[in-house]
Amino acid sequence: MLKVREYQESLEEKILSPYATLSKNTKGRQRPEQKCDVRTEFQRDRDRIIHSKSFRRLKHKTQVFISPEGDHYRTRLTHALEVAQIARTIARALRLNEDLTEAIALGHDLGHTPFGHAGEDILNKITTTGFSHNVQSLRVVDFLEGEDGLNLTFEVRDGILNHVWGRIPATLEGRVVQFADRIAYINHDIDDAIRAGILKEDDLPKDCLKILGFSKRERINTLIRDIIKNSMDKPEISMSEDVFYAMQTLRSFMFENVYIGSEAKKDESKAKYIIQALYEYFMSNCDVLPDDVKKNIDRFGKEQAIVDYIAGMTDRYAMRKFYELFLPSPWNKL
Repeated sequence: MLKVREYQESLEEKILSPYATLSKNTKGRQRPEQKCDVRTEFQRDRDRIIHSKSFRRLKHKTQVFISPEGDHYRTRLTHALEVAQIARTIARALRLNEDLTEAIALGHDLGHTPFGHAGEDILNKITTTGFSHNVQSLRVVDFLEGEDGLNLTFEVRDGILNHVWGRIPATLEGRVVQFADRIAYINHDIDDAIRAGILKEDDLPKDCLKILGFSKRERINTLIRDIIKNSMDKPEISMSEDVFYAMQTLRSFMFENVYIGSEAKKDESKAKYIIQALYEYFMSNCDVLPDDVKKNIDRFGKEQAIVDYIAGMTDRYAMRKFYELFLPSPWNKL
């Protein structure tokens, strides 16, 4: 019988920080399962996320630019991969559990709507229970993927739910993902905004660049190294005051110049209109819903099943459904 998992667990005990989360000490899964003889529990979670349909759909979900046609703009999928890379680098340097960190990073946005935060905002406004993508990401892994969810470990589920700023993950690995998420999107969104002609390098606040660096590579490197320096052998993840201030100031700059009211956001009202129209139509016409969504009405109630369906759509699928439901089809019979 293979005992690869036990060997890897013993290695974790030997080499990881006393503040790391050991695979063998997981608080477990919602439903007990026989352990794998090759992979640790967190490795299994990472693999389940990568093989999920929700993860694949992220490639056609908006990061900043709605349904981008250019080959090099980020989507939710490439964002998740960049977060995972940054988080793994930090976790490895701090001797935290890299597998747990990667699983949280890859799964943190599984519940994001089509059209990015525009979709999230409108669903939060029009639904009776509200909507937030971190809560929806947990619903995806708990209920919506496969027959009855992915049955992930507590630590990965906690990290996914609590990856948003202001919440407190139960593990340092989850806290690393919080920082990695912010580091990734600030810097790759600057890169995309410059590519799109919305920003120029000279527009970026000079006081921030003097601290963080004048290129994306330099900024990411500075931020990662600062976290490692200030968090090494400590029971917390933190940055130095000046670097944290520069990061937050750069983030505020992006909100003022890209995320709100820029050319990148000119079609947000249209995206919100599509989401609201689909929601209202499905709420009044349940008969047109796919069979698997109809089954979920019995499990979760009508509104929740419809919200789950809409939130799981890609940008192009949402637009296609809108076209099918609200625009006339050309007559093509001779």
